[in-house]
Amino acid sequence: MTVRQTPSGAKLKDGYRSLVTFDADPDVSLFEMSVKPPGLDGGDKVDNTTFWNDTVRTYAARQLKEMTDGSMTCGYDPKVYTQLLALINVETLVTVLFSDSSRIEFYGFLKNAEPNELKEGEFPTLSCTICCTNTHPTTGAEVVPVYYPSGSADT
Repeated sequence: MTVRQTPSGAKLKDGYRSLVTFDADPDVSLFEMSVKPPGLDGGDKVDNTTFWNDTVRTYAARQLKEMTDGSMTCGYDPKVYTQLLALINVETLVTVLFSDSSRIEFYGFLKNAEPNELKEGEFPTLSCTICCTNTHPTTGAEVVPVYYPSGSADT
């Protein structure tokens, strides 16, 4: 049996202040209220059961991984419609800045921006979905997401 080791590093203590930047429009008029960073997924298991199995089905892990979609809920300036029209489906470098000033960078695009219902006495918000492409938009090269610890310089 392998004994669980103490994790290295430090856990995030609070979600405030997490921000999303699109290189194609770094000053888009969105004001983050909640950010769900992209996740990681290995895909469904591969069934490799054959007639030589006697008792159980057998499986294998897939070889490729993917980044799942991220999302955010934001306050907005109504002028953002013009900015969003120009930004949606534009493949660009996306940065998610975490509350400890670390960040992840990946290639992706803003898939949608859907205003939530406007109600008297409630702050107007919209919900956005961010898709990860893992592909450089001009070269077509596969690019994995990169994590930068707090205090690291741009590269």
